[in-house]
Amino acid sequence: MKKFLLIVVHMVALFLMPALTAAPVRAQQQMVSDPEIFEKQHFQSTCKTAEFGPDFVKRFDINNDGIVDAVVNHGELTCDGVRGPACTEDGCPHNFYLQAKEGGYIMIATAQIYGYDFIKRFGNMVFVLQMHPRFCDRTDATPCEMTVRVRGGRFVTLFKK
Repeated sequence: MKKFLLIVVHMVALFLMPALTAAPVRAQQQMVSDPEIFEKQHFQSTCKTAEFGPDFVKRFDINNDGIVDAVVNHGELTCDGVRGPACTEDGCPHNFYLQAKEGGYIMIATAQIYGYDFIKRFGNMVFVLQMHPRFCDRTDATPCEMTVRVRGGRFVTLFKK
């Protein structure tokens, strides 16, 4: 379990690094041939038994460029009999990958969320992320809804409620 948490911390660090550093570091991100294979191999090597639910990977165009991208939901992982071992009261980790025109994928974000809807607003597809209320600076029980759009390989927050 400790090894699994270190991997999750590393994945979160990969997400935060582009937001906290200059542009040249972004160019150094590791491209993977397929996020499904990459993540499944990782969990198969860290878990004695790894099982993946039907929604472990969803493939669709998340940045409106006509190329199919991928979202990986760690809540759909069962590792050594524990479903969603990295899930907390903040939700489950989701990794967001963009596919490059040349092939291969780059992970652009990791978010600890309850879930998401992918809907059309003002002519563009956007994510409505459901997350812990504290992410909207609230203390009530109603989940925070953050609407984000993927632009240039980054999440851009449009609004939250």
